[in-house]
Amino acid sequence: MTNKSSATRGQLFVVSAPSGAGKTSLVKALLDRRPELRLSISHTTRKPRPSEAEGREYFFISAGDFRALIAQEAFLEHAQVFDNHYGTGRAPVEEHLAAGRSVILEIDWQGARQVRKSSPQCVTIFILPPSRRALEERLRVRSTDSEEVIARRLRDAVGDMSHWKEFDYVVVNDNFERALADLTHIIDGQGAALKADRPEIRALLEDLLA
Repeated sequence: MTNKSSATRGQLFVVSAPSGAGKTSLVKALLDRRPELRLSISHTTRKPRPSEAEGREYFFISAGDFRALIAQEAFLEHAQVFDNHYGTGRAPVEEHLAAGRSVILEIDWQGARQVRKSSPQCVTIFILPPSRRALEERLRVRSTDSEEVIARRLRDAVGDMSHWKEFDYVVVNDNFERALADLTHIIDGQGAALKADRPEIRALLEDLLA
């Protein structure tokens, strides 16, 4: 009898979003709902936050070590976000996929573009906020940053959202439970109604990118 995990390759899912859209909370809830999925843990050069643990949220490494991993082609993708670098280790992702386990990459649009190029069979999902005002409110609530930093993050978020067309699916995080249900439908192969090119998304983007 053939072992299913050795016969069927896992699916690679890429989830991206602008800062403040709720991507991390949605992915965490999705993993609770679909525990068979594997979340790829990225490497980063930024300092850990008090609530973060090595190997749980990220692998925290120095800029020098990060450059060395780039030189070794150890990353499936890597990008600079704000003032820090982030990268997805190639080996652990490939190990999961080869064993039949599906993997989620929670990365930015730059990384998503690299993954699409090397793994065109991946499924890409972009999370959007319901409005420009909601995005700004979320950035303020979650941060103790100065007005200048918040304004920069909002500008960067608008720049991120301009890449929505590069993704297969778009989920609007207006109501969390509904957004989670939409994300789950996509993961389960039932996301036909959530394609990125649907008319209501174009109308929403006129507000978000204004």
